[in-house]
This record gives sequence, structure tokens and C-alpha cells, in this order.
Amino acid sequence: MTSWSQPRERAAPASPRMRSAGRILSVPPAGATLRLGGREFPAGRSLVMAVINRTPDSFYPAARQYDIEVAAAAVDRAAAEGADLIDIGGVKAGPGAEVDVTEELRRVVPFLARVRAEHPGLLLSVDTWRAEVAREACAAGVDLINDTWAGHDPALAEVAAGQGVGLVCSHTGGAIPRTRPHRVGYGDSSDAVLEHVLTGLAESARRAVKAGVAPESVVVDPTHDFGKNTWHGLTLLRGTEALVSLGYPVLMSLSRKDFVGETLDLPVDERLTGTLAATAVSAWCGAKVFRVHDVAATRQVLDLVASIRGERPPAQAIRGLA
Repeated sequence: MTSWSQPRERAAPASPRMRSAGRILSVPPAGATLRLGGREFPAGRSLVMAVINRTPDSFYPAARQYDIEVAAAAVDRAAAEGADLIDIGGVKAGPGAEVDVTEELRRVVPFLARVRAEHPGLLLSVDTWRAEVAREACAAGVDLINDTWAGHDPALAEVAAGQGVGLVCSHTGGAIPRTRPHRVGYGDSSDAVLEHVLTGLAESARRAVKAGVAPESVVVDPTHDFGKNTWHGLTLLRGTEALVSLGYPVLMSLSRKDFVGETLDLPVDERLTGTLAATAVSAWCGAKVFRVHDVAATRQVLDLVASIRGERPPAQAIRGLA
């Protein structure tokens, strides 16, 4: 098991409200309204973003969909399981073989056009940090540019504005694309990373809006594991309500990531339960979009959390009534 070395803070005593019998804890505010592809998703409506990796080397072997027919079948399955949004990428996030612009375009753009033709009702996203790829992806019909490398190419915001699509503003602590964090730090206090992420995301969102991206189409992502260690990831989960308070829809990309694996001492193929626990916590706290490998399980978690929050009625309510 992992050996924890960070000193633990003494748990705060339960508040009177928590101690009082018969009292219901307050529900955190719902996430902001999101508009993509001419559709509006109001506060309280969570979206599942299915990951499609047109790569031979992604960190989770079960999600390597380099073969075009395998990728097409994965999209069909995700749609059937309740995905709202399909996020298609052509380059592994971590270190690996070089993928230049020409190769990324080859992997991504024709496939995006195929998915748009076969699934006209699905929202589409492209996972790229390159403006050239984003521009061609928009021409193929995407609704969202998922910039996972925090504006490494500042022209991405201009592309999103010019094409009238949404933009994900992420936080990587200044990391260079396709590099792993090494002894990254954000200050001495336990919540310093949250303050850094809040400030960075607020500024990135302001730049996107200034560039012409519609405010209701800007999404913010604390970007777990990118430029962060496991302690940082856990802190950001605890800070979900603060992220939601920025006023933009919050995207959580938690699926099977290293911070889950290190917390539970599990390999990538055994991290679903931990991922779903983290998903439930962040959904309760108001996060809106969830980028995932496991669509059906995530959809069930989000639906149940929405029902607990009072935002979704049960699919049926027979017990005690019939």
C-alpha cells in the first residue's frame, strides 16, 4: 500500500446543523448553464463526455481505439449507454512517440466527419492543443474544443470564437504538452493548489470571452494529474464547490487517473470504483461535465446524485405506493 507522509489535519468537530437529528444537510449550488451546438443544458443537468482515443498507446489499454472500426463501434456503444458528448483525440496525453500535426489531422478529422454523419444528435468535442487541428475539426462539425494543455497554443481561443464553438479552459501549472509532473508545488498551505487553479481558470476564461467565445460556452477544467500530484488531485476534489463558484460549467476528467490509482494503490484497469466515488462527490458539489471511459456506470451515478439533489425524479416510484 502507498505510504502517506503528509501530516493529517485534525478533523473539525461536527457543526450543530450536522449533529441535529432530523435536519437535512444543504445541497450545494448547481453548476452553471452550458450552451453547445445550439442546445442549452441548464443548471442541474450533468453531461457525460465519452473518451474516444484514436491512438495506439493511451494509458488505459481498453480505451485504445486506433483502428477506425473499433473507434466507430465505441462511439455507437457510448451513444447507446447515454453519452451526451463524444471527445475525440489523436495524441496520447503523456510522453510517447511523436505525433505531428499531419498525423493528428489524419487520425482525427475524417473520423469526426464520420461520427457527425452517423450520429447527428451527439455533441462532438476534439481533444487537441493545436489550433490547426482545432480549425479542421470545427469544419468537420465539432461543438467544443477541449484544450487539455491550458492555452499552450493561444490561437485556440480565436479558433473557438471564430467558429462559434465552445472551449475548455484547463489548468496544467505551465506544463509543456505531453510531459509528466515532477516535484511540482504550489505553495506551503494545503489549499494553495486550489487557489492557484481558481486564479488560473478565471483568467483563462476571461481571455476566452475577450477573444469572442460565448461565456455560456466556456467550460473550466481543474485538469487532474496534469501538472499535479495525488495530494493536489484530492484537494481539488474537496474544492469542487469553489470551482463551481467561478460561474462556468466545470468539467471533471477523473476517469481511471493516477491520483485515483495512487490513493487506492490500484492499476489502471481496477480504478472504476474509485473513479465513480470521485465522480459522485464532484457531481454532488455541482460539477457539470464528466469525461469518462465508462459511460453506463457514470450515467447511473450522475442520475442517482441528481435525484438525491432533488433535480431528477426517480425513473419509477412504486415501493410503498402500490
